[in-house]
Amino acid sequence: MADAIIQVVAGKLIDALKEHSGRVLEFRSQFMELKTQLDFMKSFLADANKLKRKEETVKTTLSMIRELTYDAEDILTDCLLRAEFRDHVFRCNHFLPREMIFQHRTSKRLKDINGRIEKMHKVLKTYLKTIGQQGVHDDVSSVVHRRWTSPAFDESRIVGLAEDTMKIIGWILPTKKQLHQVGIIGMGGLGKTTITQKIFNNHAILERFEERIWVSISQTVNEEETMKTMLKQLGEDTYGLDMGQMLPKIKQALEGKDYLIVLDDVWSVHGWWERLLAGLPKREGQSSAVIITTRKESVAIEMGVEKARIHQPRVLNEEESWALFCRIAFSSEKEAKPHYELEELGKDIVKKCCGLPLAIKTVGGLLKSKTLSTDVWRRIHNNFHDELATREGESSVMASLQLSYDELPTRLKQCLAEQLVHWWVGEGFVQGKDSRTAIELAFDYLSELISRCLVEVVKHRGFDGRVYTCKMHDLVRDLTIKIAREESFCSFDEHGKQRPSIQSRRLGFTGEEDVKSLNKKSKLRAFLMMNSSPVSHDKTIPLFRVRSLRVLDFSLNKLENIPIHKLLHWIISLQRLSYLNLRGVASLKELPQLIGELRNLQLLVLNGCNNLQKLPSSITNLQKLNVLDLGYPMMRYLPQGLGRLSNLQELSGFTVPSEADRNGCRLGELQWLSKLKVLRVNINEESDIAEEELTVLSHLKQLKVLSINTEGCEKEENFRKLDGLSPPPHLEELYLRYYRGVTTPMWMNPKSLRDLHYLCIENGDLQFVHPSFEGGKTITWKVEGLCLKFLARLQVEWDLVQSVMPRIRYVEVSHCYMLKSFPCNTEKLGVWRK
Repeated sequence: MADAIIQVVAGKLIDALKEHSGRVLEFRSQFMELKTQLDFMKSFLADANKLKRKEETVKTTLSMIRELTYDAEDILTDCLLRAEFRDHVFRCNHFLPREMIFQHRTSKRLKDINGRIEKMHKVLKTYLKTIGQQGVHDDVSSVVHRRWTSPAFDESRIVGLAEDTMKIIGWILPTKKQLHQVGIIGMGGLGKTTITQKIFNNHAILERFEERIWVSISQTVNEEETMKTMLKQLGEDTYGLDMGQMLPKIKQALEGKDYLIVLDDVWSVHGWWERLLAGLPKREGQSSAVIITTRKESVAIEMGVEKARIHQPRVLNEEESWALFCRIAFSSEKEAKPHYELEELGKDIVKKCCGLPLAIKTVGGLLKSKTLSTDVWRRIHNNFHDELATREGESSVMASLQLSYDELPTRLKQCLAEQLVHWWVGEGFVQGKDSRTAIELAFDYLSELISRCLVEVVKHRGFDGRVYTCKMHDLVRDLTIKIAREESFCSFDEHGKQRPSIQSRRLGFTGEEDVKSLNKKSKLRAFLMMNSSPVSHDKTIPLFRVRSLRVLDFSLNKLENIPIHKLLHWIISLQRLSYLNLRGVASLKELPQLIGELRNLQLLVLNGCNNLQKLPSSITNLQKLNVLDLGYPMMRYLPQGLGRLSNLQELSGFTVPSEADRNGCRLGELQWLSKLKVLRVNINEESDIAEEELTVLSHLKQLKVLSINTEGCEKEENFRKLDGLSPPPHLEELYLRYYRGVTTPMWMNPKSLRDLHYLCIENGDLQFVHPSFEGGKTITWKVEGLCLKFLARLQVEWDLVQSVMPRIRYVEVSHCYMLKSFPCNTEKLGVWRK
C-alpha cells in the first residue's frame, strides 16, 4: 500500500503548496523536493509491487518508504497547524526563540526525510536494473495469469446450487427475447462458474439452443483469442483469418439460430464487448442468451445486464457445506463414514469455511490426501487459516481472493483495511474532489468494494440502497489481516489478534490487549474502542500518553469506568486529531473551552451524549470542521458564531433557540454555511423563529438533505412560521417529523421542491395534503421514494400518489390506518417496490 500512501500525501502536498504557500514558505523548497522524490518513487513502486516474489531488499525498502511518508505528512500537518495557530491566536513574530527552534527542527527533519527517500530511490533503481526488465515482465505475467475454465464439470461434486440454476434458467427459457443478458456476480470461490456449468449442461438448455459457446475471459482480455475460441466451438476454421474477418464469420455461423454464449470470469470491458455485441445476430422470433460471470457488479451493468437480471449466489448453509465436504474428503471411501470424533472435528473445520464452496473443496481435498487420523485432522483444525494461506496454485482460496485485492485501484486498497467511511475520511484516505465531498466519495468507495464482492451488505436503505451496515466474509477478513500484516498497516500476532507496539499505526481495542508499550513516541494514528464491555481506567492510562492520533472513536463504549476529565484533558492534547467520536458517552456534560485548539478536527460526533448541556464558544474556531453531529441534543442551543464554520458540510442537531437565549446561534446564522449539504433541525416549544429568518434555507444552495423535527412542540405560532419557510432550491431528501399541522406545509410541492427524490413524513397530526402538494397538469413530483409512518389521521388515496408522483418506485408505510387502496400493508410495516 506504499503507493496508496504516497498518492494521498503527494496530493496533500500539492494542496498545501497551492493554498497555504505563505504558511509553509520557510520550508517551500524542501517540500517541493519531497514532492519530486515522491513522484519519482511512484513509478518505481508500480514495478516493485508487480513482482511476484519480493526479495527482502524490496520489502524493507517499501516498509521504510511507508514510514517516511507518514512522517512527512506529520511534518506538513504540524507546519500548517503551527502557522494557523500563530496567525489567528498570537500573530507573533517568526523570529521568536520558540518559532526559530520549531523551524530549525522541522527543516532538519525534512532534509533527513528527503535524503533517506533519495537513498531508497537509488536502492530500488539498482535492484530493478539488476533483475532486468525482461525479468520484471516475466514475473508480472506470472501474476496476471489466465484462469482457464471449461463447461465440463463433475455433477457428483456439486451441492446446493439447484435453486440458483433454476432461477436463471427461468429468466432465459419461458420468454422470447432477441438477446437475454444475465449476470452472475460474487466473491472469488462462491461458485459462479459451477452454477454456469450446470446451466450450460442442463437438458432444457440443450434442447432450446442450437449453438452453445463457452469463453473463459479472465483478467487480461485477448479479443482475438476470444473470437478464435468462439469460431472453433462453432466448428469454423480460423487459419489465416485476421481480426476484421472473424466477427462477420461468427455472425454468419449464428445467423437464424438460438444460441447461448457464456463469458466466464470477466474483469473489465474496455470496448471489446461493444464490438462483439454489435456483431451478434439479433432478430425477431429468435431467443438467444449471454451469461456473464464476474466479481464486479459494475462490469455486468456496463455490459448491459439489467439489475433485475443479476444474480448473486448465496453461501452454502451448514448442511450443504458438510455434504460438499464429505463428497470431496471421503470420495475414495464410498460407503464409509468418519467416526464420531473425526466427524466433530470435520464439522468444526467446515464451519470455518463460512459456506464458501472453494474453501470447503480446498480443505476437503487437503484432508482427502491425509490419513483418517484424529491427530492430523486436529492439527489442520487448529492451523486452519495457515493451511489455506500456504496452499499453492491459482485455485487456492487465498490466491483466488488475492486476485480481487490486487485488481483494486490504489485509492481502495487502504479503505479495504478500514471499516467505515468516517474513519477513512478522518485518516485522510479519501479527499474531497471538485463538488464531491470526502464523505460522498467515501460512500462511493464503499459501494465499489461492495460491487467487487469484497464487502457484504447487512442493512441498507430501501429507497436507493445506501449502506447502513456491512460485513466481511471471514476469509476476506483473513486475507485483509494477511495484507495488513505484510504492509505494516496494523500489528497482528500469529492468531490474527492485534498486537499493540510503539510502531503500531492503528489499533482496534477490545480491552484484552496489553498497551503498556504505548507512549509519547508511539506512531498510533487511529484508535477504535471495539466493544461495549467496561474498560478500566488502568487499561487506558498508557493510551493517554499517545499524541499522534488522527482518529479516535469511542462510539461502541460508554466509558463508565474512565474519569471524563482525564479523558478530555488527553483529547485536547491531540493536535493532529481529525475525527473524534464520543457517541453515547453518558458522563459527558460539557466540552472544555480548549476543544477549540483542535484546529485539525474535521469530524465531531456527539450523538447520544444525553447529558451534554452545552458546547463551548470555542467550537467556532474549528475552521476545518466538515461534520458536526449532535443527534437530538438535550442542550437548549448552540453557541453564536456557528456561521463562521465555513467548511461545514453536515450539521445534525441544530436546535433553534428561544428568544431569551441571547448567546444562542440563531437560524439566520446558517445562511453563511455555504457548503452545507446536510442539515437536521430541531424545533421545540421554546424555539423562536423570526419572520426575517423564514428565507434562510433558500440561501443554502448546496443543501441536499433537510430534516425538520418538531417533537415536543405544540406552539401554533411555530407551525404557522414553518408553513412560510422557503426551501432550498435543489433539495433531494426531505424528512418531516412530529409535524402538528393539519395539512402539509404550502412549500411542500413539486414546484418548490423540483429535485426532490425522497420524502419521509413520520409521526404527527397530519390529516390531508395541501392542494399545492398535487402540483398541476404540467408539474409533477420527481420523488422516487416515499415513507409514511405513524400518521394515524392521514387520508390519502394511492391513485393520487401515483398521479402526482409518476416516478414512484419505493414506498414504506407503517401505522397509517386511513390510507386508501395502497398496494401494501398500511397498519403494520408495509413495503412496495415497483
